[in-house]
Parts: sequence; C-alpha cells; structure tokens
Amino acid sequence: MAAAGGLLGRARRKEAVRLRKRRSVLYGDPAAAAGQPGAGAAGGPARLLALAVALRALNCFLVQTSFVPDEYWQALEVAHRMLFVSILNVNNYGYLTWEWAHGLRSYSYPLIFASIYKALQLLAQDDVHLLIWIPRLAQAVLAAFADVKLYSLVRHLENAETAKWVYFCQLCSWFTWYSCTRTLTNTMETLLTIFALSYYPIKGSKMGSSCKYLALIALAIVIRPTAVIPWIPLVFSHFLQEQRKADLILHSCIPIGLVTIGTSLIIDRVFFGEWVLVQLNFLKFNVLQNFGSFYGSHPWHWYFTQGLPVILGTHLPFFIHGCVLAPKRYRIFLMAVIWTVLVYSTLSHKEFRFIYPVLPFCIFFCGYSLKHLKAWKKSAASFLLLSNLVPALYTGLIHQRGPLDVMSHIQQLCDNSYQSQAFVFFMMPCHSTPFYSHVHCPLKMRFLQCPPDLTGNESYIDEADVFYSNPLGWLNKEFYNDTLLPSHLIFFSVLEQEISSFLALRGYEKTATVFHTHIPQGRIGSHIYIYRKNTEVNHT
Repeated sequence: MAAAGGLLGRARRKEAVRLRKRRSVLYGDPAAAAGQPGAGAAGGPARLLALAVALRALNCFLVQTSFVPDEYWQALEVAHRMLFVSILNVNNYGYLTWEWAHGLRSYSYPLIFASIYKALQLLAQDDVHLLIWIPRLAQAVLAAFADVKLYSLVRHLENAETAKWVYFCQLCSWFTWYSCTRTLTNTMETLLTIFALSYYPIKGSKMGSSCKYLALIALAIVIRPTAVIPWIPLVFSHFLQEQRKADLILHSCIPIGLVTIGTSLIIDRVFFGEWVLVQLNFLKFNVLQNFGSFYGSHPWHWYFTQGLPVILGTHLPFFIHGCVLAPKRYRIFLMAVIWTVLVYSTLSHKEFRFIYPVLPFCIFFCGYSLKHLKAWKKSAASFLLLSNLVPALYTGLIHQRGPLDVMSHIQQLCDNSYQSQAFVFFMMPCHSTPFYSHVHCPLKMRFLQCPPDLTGNESYIDEADVFYSNPLGWLNKEFYNDTLLPSHLIFFSVLEQEISSFLALRGYEKTATVFHTHIPQGRIGSHIYIYRKNTEVNHT
C-alpha cells in the first residue's frame, strides 16, 4: 500500500507538472509568452510587421505636403549634390546652405540617401520621381519597424492588451502620421529613440541591453546632436542603478562613443576635406550661442502652452490620465518628457519638430490610459481615431502642398529643348521649395538667400529681407538689363500686386496658379504663382 501510494503520488506529481507546463505556454502571462516564437498581435511578429509596413507605406503616399525646409535642404539636396555633381561634372548642379560652410551639419545622414541615389543610378533608375519617393519609402519602412519595436517593448513590460492600445495610439497620432515618413533629422532621431528605448534596461524589461541602447543613442547624436537631451535623465538613472558602474563606462560607453564619433569624423573628413567635429559646432551654435533665434523666437512657455499640446492633439487628456495611473517605475519616461521640454524652453527658437522625439514616451502613457479605462473604452478609441484622422489627412494632403506641386511644374522644363535657356527664380522666403533633388536636371535656378550673420554686425540684413523691404525697387536694380531676366518667376500670391508693374513691363504672363494653404500669413500667400516671360521660343 505504501508502495502503491508512493507510485500514485509520483504519478500525480508528474501529471501536475505536465499541467503546469501546458498552462505556462497557453494560458500564462502574455508578457511571458511574448518571447515565444510566433507570439504577437495578428498571428505573430511577421504579420504585425507586414501590417505596419503596409500602413506606413500608405502613410507615405498620403503625405504630399511640405513641413519645413530642412526635410530637403539638410538631407535630399545634400545627398543629390554629393552624388550627381561629380557624375555630371557640373559645378552649379546643387546647393549647400550656409550650415555646411560652417561645419554645423554632418554628412552621415545625407550619406544614407546618397547611397540610395547611387543604387538607383547604377540600376539606371534615377528618375526624378524615384529620387523623391524611394528615400521617403525607406523612412516609412524604418517607421514601421519602430512601431513594432514600441509594441514589443510594451508587451514585455506590461502585456499584450496594453501593447495593443499603445500601438493603436501610435498609429492614431496625427503628428506621427504627418512626420514619420519625412526625410528630417528629427524623424530619424525619433525612430532611433524608439529603437534605443526598446533595449533600455528598465525594471521588468527582458530585452534590456546596455550596448545596444547606448549604440543607438550615439548614432542618433551623430545625426542630430540634440538627441542627447531626452536621454540624459534615462542614462543617469541607469548609471545610478547599475551595480557594475566601471564596466558600464569602460566596456560600453567609451568604446561606443569612440567608434561612433570616430566614424562620424572620418565621414565628415572625406566630404568637408578637413577634420570637423560637427556635433560640437552644432551645440555651440544652437545652444551656447543661441544663433537659432535668427529664425524666430518664442516665449519660454511656448512648448507647454502650444508645442506639446499641438503635437499630442486629442491624445493630451489620455496622456495626463496615463501619467497619473502608471506605476512608479515608468516615472523615468515622464521625467524624460518634462526634462526635454524644459531644456528646449530655454532656447529662443522653438519648433514643433524639436520635441517630436518625446512623443513616443507620451504615446506610451496614452496607451496605458486606454487599457485601464473601465468604461467608454470603445468610445474613447473611436474619438481618438476620428479626431486625429481629420488633421492627419488635412496636413498631409492639403496644408502647405504648394512647394511640391510647383516643383512638378518645374520638372517639365527638363523634358524639352528649352532647358538650356530656362532660368527659374524663386522670389519667396528662402528655402520655401526643394531644389535640384526634385528636378534632377542641371536647370539654372536661383532663390533669395538668408544666411545669418556670424560676425556680430548688428546692421546686417540678408538678401530676402532686402528684397521684401522693396520688391519692385530690388527687381529693377537686380535685372537692369533684359538679358539678365529669368525665364520664370515663382512667388506667393501676396507679392503679385506689389510687383505687377514690373511683370507687365517686362512681358511676364501667369502660366500656373498652385494652391498652398488656407492660412496665409506674412510673406506666405494662399497660392503660388508661376509667371513665364514671353519669348519667341515655344515651350511648355
């Protein structure tokens, strides 16, 4: 009996072990199951990634507007010049803004797009439309990977349900939709922030890796030095909690820093022709000397009263609710948001895109809020979706679409025999449109210059300001001889009446009217006009 009882007991214990094993795989905590092959939303990581790529590709094609000049002038224009000036051996085929003359920008980021251009050129597929869309599609794919990484992070930290709501909030965000497929350094900085966050060793994370997250931060800093700002509290917190501090510094921080800075130095040495520490120059110019105020200034509270509320949109109440509900271990994410907004608030020049890298932190709290809503959850989700759909589509398809549509008109000049005689002059606030990256032919073009004065000359006025102080007088003085006249003039509608006498006297006629915005202000008009000078040559 004793033997039988012992045998029965062992059999029961063995059966109990099998039951526990089944339970741990099929019915256990979703956070634990996330590490299992095939775990994930919609049937697995592969299907989730395919869904994300499809959505971001659609996102890319539904964003047909201009945001800020830097998405072209600090990325595609530089990349286009890096490659095609040497191929065509045409010196004026491209333009670098003043930042490149003073070593304030690194060639590391444009090199990515130059590589894409080179691949297209080798395949004899360097069509202007592919040169415009392939870089943006590459950004869309990276954005899709970042979306999935954010989902995976929350799934490991919390559970599949919370991850689902964070992912939903990420896809709903109108500002993410508006920005994530653009070729802005801020976009790449944000995507790298998400990748780095997925490896950050926060308590409860099973994906933490000091080397990986520090390497991604370093890469982000190479691309945009201000990427260090959100990570200061996070890295400091990690350092305080790390038991092997010396190993972290000697085996992670120093090697990663040396490799990334060294690589950046070599890349910039090749293209600048001299040794330049771009990251130091960038911080000195924008932070220590605050020359960024040349492009406008805002009150200290702007990010709190306008910047953050605008990019969050209707996510704002859910962000606040999530901050209140979230456990103590997530306070470091909130601290990163507050710290970043405070630091940027000390600078005079402020833009929405500067705080884009903290938006994923905010999205985390939004998703946490939705997950824990006991009532009205579906109503809240519907509200978020619909309230973000309108601004996403409006800003992506309508608002500020003029510059890209204008370049489509200019592209036509490359397709006929008139190209060698064409001369396009953009009489607009400087860098209002893209340039050769959106034309891809050595067309003669000019725009109004606006570099800041770095010599301390208080009476300095840039060319654009001189022009707008007296447009008619400037034009008569600049083009005193008819042989100097551009074949095409492009300007905002607000300028037309003031220079109408010049247009009539010199034989210009309007050939196209391009919509730009419903909210004209200052030098920016609701439409862009294209005027062509009458000649005996018949052209499009």
